[in-house]
Amino acid sequence: MKRLAKWLLGILVVLAGAFLLLRTPDTDPAAMKAKYGGTPSQFVDLGGGLTVHLRDEGPRGAPVLMLLHGSNADLHTWDAWTKALSGQFRVIRFDQIGHGLTGPNPVGGHSLDDMVAVTEKVRARLGIERMALAGNSMGGGIAAKYAMVHPQHLSALILVDAGGAPQPAGRKGRGNIGFTLAATPGVNLLMRSITPRSIVERSLRQSVSNEAIVTEAAVDRYWELLRYPGNRAATAERFAIPRRAFTTQDLAAIKTPTLILWGEEDKLISVAGARWYNAGIAGSKLKIFPRIGHLPHEEAAEATAAEVRTFLSPQR
Repeated sequence: MKRLAKWLLGILVVLAGAFLLLRTPDTDPAAMKAKYGGTPSQFVDLGGGLTVHLRDEGPRGAPVLMLLHGSNADLHTWDAWTKALSGQFRVIRFDQIGHGLTGPNPVGGHSLDDMVAVTEKVRARLGIERMALAGNSMGGGIAAKYAMVHPQHLSALILVDAGGAPQPAGRKGRGNIGFTLAATPGVNLLMRSITPRSIVERSLRQSVSNEAIVTEAAVDRYWELLRYPGNRAATAERFAIPRRAFTTQDLAAIKTPTLILWGEEDKLISVAGARWYNAGIAGSKLKIFPRIGHLPHEEAAEATAAEVRTFLSPQR
């Protein structure tokens, strides 16, 4: 018995040592805000202890375009679109709860409905009556749901490889390794403390076809902001929520003029999702980009921004 106890103690010591060796601590909030939250960033108090990291650029009298990022991304994913469009539009983007410099929801809750509610709070806080709303991936699902429940505030809807579409059979396990690990019970608990940079880089490369956008700076940003205090726990919470696709009845409620942009080689959300959205939203326009993956707004920034400009200009 004593020998077994010593053996178990030895195993625990080895495991504890391995944990300490592999552990990747949270990043320092002040350092992250200095690095990623400089001008023109704002930190906007939405009440209830929630302060969002936000950027509001372009002419104040111009039509408003709000941009919603995807899972484990942040507002910087829209840098290229902002540069291309902020001359004509007032471009607003912010870090969703559980992401970037916004950090976790102080009252808990990181579901789709929670994120829709935060989007509505941002709109109201900024005093915007009508806007075009664009979202990529998770952000696309938020945008679509927002269009279902707050249509009176939308002039246009832009879905970029949007979440919420049912996926074809046989796609389970495809996508990127980071999302797979985050959705795996037990492993996702370890991911709250052990988050190697190599996993983040591999996940980003698996998400795109144009790997030119996977720069050292981009990987650093994803890795560092994922480790912003509370974001890893919020990620585990989000991925523990069962996924529910929208229905055709849900899409029928969307009456807002809609543009759908999609990467043909998206391995996370099949291009079949683009056609499903297009078939379900009356009058929607679809543009598919060949040789592009899950992030068309970065992988084909000029071409996608041009589509947005053309789509929105007649509505001015």
